[in-house]
Amino acid sequence: MRAKKSLGQNFLKSEPALRKIIEAGEIKPDDVILEIGPGKGKLTEKLLGKTGSLIAVEKDRELFEFLKIKFAKEINAGPLVLVRADILDFDASAQGLKPRAFKVIANIPYNITGAILKKFLTAKNQPERMVLMVQHEVAQRILGGKESLLSISVKAYGEPKILMKVPARYFAPQPAVDSAVIVIKNISRKFFTENKLDEEKFWQIVKAGFAHKRKKLSSNLKNIISIENQTGRELGNKRAEDLSLAEWAEIAKNND
Repeated sequence: MRAKKSLGQNFLKSEPALRKIIEAGEIKPDDVILEIGPGKGKLTEKLLGKTGSLIAVEKDRELFEFLKIKFAKEINAGPLVLVRADILDFDASAQGLKPRAFKVIANIPYNITGAILKKFLTAKNQPERMVLMVQHEVAQRILGGKESLLSISVKAYGEPKILMKVPARYFAPQPAVDSAVIVIKNISRKFFTENKLDEEKFWQIVKAGFAHKRKKLSSNLKNIISIENQTGRELGNKRAEDLSLAEWAEIAKNND
């Protein structure tokens, strides 16, 4: 079973990394887990040992058929539902997944990391948490010193943390970059409700702020909002990467 580069397939073979992913999931027997791209089923096996309800979504036809045979017993008995689909087209509600009543745990295809994060963090039926294997560079962009559109997008919906770095040699085939396990806990829209923010308008402001990274906010936002009050002028002299999530909320609140 050869990995397909077009689908971003890199199969994890590190037992410590697999254990860390399971540990971070804090899985209880009655939890509902969604696994993206189960591949050859290494993580799937460990998830089945912890939960009685696992939905695994695999796009690759050959791997799907392989998994059907490998986990025939678990599929017939009920703890595993195997779905052949592109995760970006997957309808969580159609599978009975309710808001904040399931967890996403997966070694995801790196070429669609951003799309996966956007799909589940902004969905009406958000997961309660996500435990993901991502490129180490992406993990650093989410949790590094400077902010980015990606880091703000994740922090607005949950609490991210890097759990461990996973060197490239622990994958087959070996990718060109190292990876990392991250967890995003307590996923919700609490940030928007507590700050009384219009979600759509907030993202319009943030995206405009990051449109030209080297320019000050006063320049990037001049055609979007007014930043003439004292707080706005102080923040307007900064670049987008220097603003915290709380400061973005302050700008948005002052422009309702």
